[in-house]
Amino acid sequence: MSLSREQIAMRVAQEFSDGDYVNLGIGIPTLAANYVNKDIEVMLQSENGLLGMGPYPTAEQVDADMINAGKETVTASTGASIFSSAESFAMIRGGHVDLTVLGAFEVDISGSIASWMIPGKLIKGMGGAMDLVAGARNIIVTMTHADKHGNSKLLDSCTLPLTGVNCINRIITDLAVIEVKEKAFHLKEKAPGVTVEEIKSKTAGKLIVAENIPDMVF
Repeated sequence: MSLSREQIAMRVAQEFSDGDYVNLGIGIPTLAANYVNKDIEVMLQSENGLLGMGPYPTAEQVDADMINAGKETVTASTGASIFSSAESFAMIRGGHVDLTVLGAFEVDISGSIASWMIPGKLIKGMGGAMDLVAGARNIIVTMTHADKHGNSKLLDSCTLPLTGVNCINRIITDLAVIEVKEKAFHLKEKAPGVTVEEIKSKTAGKLIVAENIPDMVF
């Protein structure tokens, strides 16, 4: 079976290392704040001006003034800092973020990403994704492997307007963990109960598959 949004976020959180500064994008990435390993210290950054974002609040903890970039209420961890959006983007553009996790419409075998617009559809703006993919040291994409019509989002070449070029290192979908290198997708893990054949059928871009692909562990 394909992973739920929460399971994808749980797998994303396994990518965090002790001492990392991590930016979590809107959607599935923000859910990873709930699953950070208790044995490590990670500072989660929100582009609207919060460093040290904690898990989502309980009903008793909700503070309408404490929000992330997706306008969701959040908590602040011990040692958190609050500052202006301008300072937040200076942090991002200055290369001080170790890892960015964001969603996407498409990713291709060159590591290029399309995430900010679909031509002909109303958009509010490009947001901060272009700064994030240009400034972070490591970039992971989370998304469903295929769109609601069953079309693959992992392509030989993106068809939508690009957010960044040759910048994505890893993709975590509802079916698989995939590394992007050497002009190909390399299958590293699969969701429990999902077959390699299903992943192949839903991956339009060049896919390299080793002999033994382990299941994701949560």
